[in-house]
Amino acid sequence: MPAKNSTVQPERRYQGIAVAPGIAEGRLFLHVPHPEEIPFRKIEEEEIPIEVQRFKSALLETQRELQEIQRRIAESAGAADATVFDAHLLLLEDPELIKETLESLYQKRNNIEHIFNDIIKRTCQALRKTKNSYLRERTIDIEDVSRRILRHLLGRKRDSSHQGHEHPIIVAHSLTPSDAAMLHHENVAAFATEVGSKTSHTAIIARALGIPAIVGLHAIVSELKHGDVALLDGYDGLLIVHPTQETLHYYHNIKLQQQHLEKDLAKIRKAPSVTQDGHRIILSANIELPQEMDEVISSGAEGIGLYRTEFLYLNRTNPPEEDEQYAVFRRIAEQSQPNGVIIRTFDVGADKPVKCLEFSKESNPFLGCRGIRFCLQNKELFKIQLRAILRAAVVGNLRMMYPMISCQEELREANAVLEEAKQELRQRGAPFCEDLEVGIMIEVPSAAAIADLLAKEVKFFSIGTNDLIQYLTSVDRGNESIAYLYNPAHAGVVRTLKMVIDAAHAAGIWVGVCGELAGDLLFAPMLIGLGIDELSASPILVPRIKKAIQSLRFSECQDVAAQMFNGHNTAENYAHTVALAQRCYGLLLSASQQEAARGKMDLEKE
Repeated sequence: MPAKNSTVQPERRYQGIAVAPGIAEGRLFLHVPHPEEIPFRKIEEEEIPIEVQRFKSALLETQRELQEIQRRIAESAGAADATVFDAHLLLLEDPELIKETLESLYQKRNNIEHIFNDIIKRTCQALRKTKNSYLRERTIDIEDVSRRILRHLLGRKRDSSHQGHEHPIIVAHSLTPSDAAMLHHENVAAFATEVGSKTSHTAIIARALGIPAIVGLHAIVSELKHGDVALLDGYDGLLIVHPTQETLHYYHNIKLQQQHLEKDLAKIRKAPSVTQDGHRIILSANIELPQEMDEVISSGAEGIGLYRTEFLYLNRTNPPEEDEQYAVFRRIAEQSQPNGVIIRTFDVGADKPVKCLEFSKESNPFLGCRGIRFCLQNKELFKIQLRAILRAAVVGNLRMMYPMISCQEELREANAVLEEAKQELRQRGAPFCEDLEVGIMIEVPSAAAIADLLAKEVKFFSIGTNDLIQYLTSVDRGNESIAYLYNPAHAGVVRTLKMVIDAAHAAGIWVGVCGELAGDLLFAPMLIGLGIDELSASPILVPRIKKAIQSLRFSECQDVAAQMFNGHNTAENYAHTVALAQRCYGLLLSASQQEAARGKMDLEKE
């Protein structure tokens, strides 16, 4: 435990987003990299070959560095996690980037590092302006590779000035995936950043290497000092600076409890998700990248409840061809066997723009040409993916679902395109699955309202609660001024979920939840009580959800759901599901969830 400060300072708490579990104590090290000063000079025509060779050498040296990092990750965490750096290595071979750099060199006749830095800056500035969080996060990957290239061009070494500090907690605006990989070998206790998300490559590396980590601590670096004693809670996304002895004692007990809990969770990895009174819930995982499959398997998930295929279209100048998609889908299906995989057809649009596709500018892209609407307006592109899915489904455990369905006409038109894709495969003599199970996402209120009609035409529903709740309540949860109104316990949300579930069961089909609500342990009693058949969440959450299910009784969950269905006060509704969660598996809840549970239970008593 770190030594006490010589003067008592008040404890300060900063809330972020937990991306890698664990609790760490140490002294802060503020990682504030100095921006590289890029020289500028004009060059003569005879110098161009020299600059070209310098660029090629820098690319080669960067490739060697990244391959060494990849090797270390493979040894420490496994080959699957090391594939995070495949995208970095591909960037070094990006023909468009190399072509643009060399053409600018010949046209402008400036030194190569200035040319390259200018191109990267413009690329990253464009990506940061997009509303798509995944694309914004990819700027970190691009900057990661480009900084290495520039360091080689400038003849400089990597800054590792935190070395020599004993088990520091690194705080930075951002950390690149390769930075995170190196931390494992530099005795770092944990890290916290101002930007990032659970799906960033940096977060994936942190989880793989067991480094507790938090992201989303906005504008925190300027408020902290080198050497401040701190505690990082990677379960709850909390950074505590100058923790009191009471706080340290509390987290010491939490750490012991979590260590015991992790052992218990490991024991139930292969056990089914069954309530104490015998009610079965299918527990699946959501993934975005093929390299997450190892994490899925180790989590004990029963397959993939949502594979987001739009990530195949990112960071490239041309859409993926049919054979490339087929190879990815087949590999995921084979790795997941005997469990199933649900592939969501690509959900892109002006709200999720990608470089390799063209989008019209829209004043409100979230209500615009996105999801299935974009697919139906680009049928040839859509059929490429459909053919790939149909071929991969020969493995036997693939299902497919359409996103953003709002009416029967869209579903029928999508199915007509699917039939065209089948006919094209027949004509080619290519083997494919004739009876592929097709479902839809329920994430638009109009689809929920006609769930009884849609259920007659599909094999399953998967409820996308992120969009559905926002549309139902007209609340943008990213808007901090009204985020408090985003509450799944709202009576309108509860009744809508019940209506969709009942419609599915009346038609003899199953229904799952693949939105963030599926991973929120406070709402597990509500969802189970409403009759949901499947929950699909981030792999890291699966063991805890399974333990929660095994701690509940279905009959009690039904009572809670009935109270919420008949209730009209959101706070009281919330208190019902929270109280049962706290009573049955309080230890599984994070510190903030436990605090919320206590508060809501007090409200219920009043």
